Amino acid sequence: MKVKPDEANYFGIGIIQHKRGHNIGTLWRSAYILGASYIFTIGKSYKKQTSDVLKSWREIPLFHYDDFEDFYKHLPYNSKVIGVELDDRAVMLSEYEHWPRAAYLLGAEDNGIPPEILDQCHELIQLPGTNSLNVAVAGSIVMHDRITKLPTKLP
Repeated sequence: MKVKPDEANYFGIGIIQHKRGHNIGTLWRSAYILGASYIFTIGKSYKKQTSDVLKSWREIPLFHYDDFEDFYKHLPYNSKVIGVELDDRAVMLSEYEHWPRAAYLLGAEDNGIPPEILDQCHELIQLPGTNSLNVAVAGSIVMHDRITKLPTKLP
């Protein structure tokens, strides 16, 4: 999909059922640096971490949703949920064409995105490799790929 210069181009990124709060802090920092509009958590709230040394909470918002249904109900208009998961249905990130308005969903560090949630994602992408990366690292790679493929205003 070609993005027109005047077309809205924004994205959020978040984690469902995260296990370690420092990953949210690191993801928040990366999201701010790489031009995300917001970050989010689903199912488990976030407690301030020292890993966010830039105090990214002053720059982009974090939204918390009780469950996936709550998140989906509040998804911005004409946005797609893009699941990031090792899955046979997923497109390799190197081949993926990013949607202009997206919410990238990462799974918990140990279990990934639950199968019933994967089925509700509009699209699935995966990173190379046979094992999962740290969730904040995976999110940073996805965001970097996005900004190299779509015109983005960085802070």
